[in-house]
Amino acid sequence: QVQLVESGGGLVQPGGSLRLSCAASGFAFSAAFMSWYRQAPGEKRELVASIAGGGAVTTYADSVKGRFTISRDNGKNTVYLQMNSLKPEDTAVYYCKTGLAATGGFWGQGTQVTVST
Repeated sequence: QVQLVESGGGLVQPGGSLRLSCAASGFAFSAAFMSWYRQAPGEKRELVASIAGGGAVTTYADSVKGRFTISRDNGKNTVYLQMNSLKPEDTAVYYCKTGLAATGGFWGQGTQVTVST
């Protein structure tokens, strides 16, 4: 019933920007914390950013602070991740997830972000 569909990934050069979207359905989106995680090949899944239901409270990994911005539009049941000043180390599959923590909740299928010359 719960569905999370990511879009917006692609190939960009270092210093470029991408905007990821996650369209949600099947649950009370406006009341739910939402998160973006990422996983590079051979690496563990890591939390990138999270946002509270009302959008006023956000958290970011130290590695992306000042470069990434998480936001949401509760009228559209969509959460976004604006990624600026991209670096090669940002290359990963990015996943949308319900909730604040890695355990529990529901995951999207992921979208590939590749930052390379």
